[in-house]
Amino acid sequence: MIRFIAWFVSLFAIPPSRRERLRRDTLYFLYGIPVRRRAKRIGVRLRCAGPVHVTRKTELGDHVGFNGAFIYGGGKVTIGNWFHSGVGLKIFTRNHNYDKGEAIPYDKTSVQKEVVIGDFVWIGAEVILLPGTKIGEGAIIQAGSVVHGEIPPMAIAGGNPAKVFAWRDREHFEKLKAEGKFY
Repeated sequence: MIRFIAWFVSLFAIPPSRRERLRRDTLYFLYGIPVRRRAKRIGVRLRCAGPVHVTRKTELGDHVGFNGAFIYGGGKVTIGNWFHSGVGLKIFTRNHNYDKGEAIPYDKTSVQKEVVIGDFVWIGAEVILLPGTKIGEGAIIQAGSVVHGEIPPMAIAGGNPAKVFAWRDREHFEKLKAEGKFY
């Protein structure tokens, strides 16, 4: 379908720069259809540059950009404004009941926990967010990380498990935020 649209658009005498923008916007629209149908709430200007699967308990803020993501489980997921992710983001909201279950290693029941991602968060490629994760405003998560627990605002974290290894310049961040300079 996507190749057909790209071919169809190329038939018209559209300048290359405008053609590329039209192709990109068409992809954003097509990949965003299942998200718009399924998510509980979606803000303005959703951009999906790859396949995205969300649950009915997913709430997305304004200017959310995915490059492909999959949300698993029945727990609530809240993503703030001006969020951006690399390819292959996986968010889990449910885990096997291994602690208080009736069998080992786990039973038929599961434990659900909410995942909350603040405003202006940037998540790199192939990141996994586990149930109960909270990521503060302006945080950056390094590609390939596995995140569990809480990442504070303005932190730069990475690894498995993800640990804070640097901090953003808060003054510069707040200055750009006040000036409305968002990507």
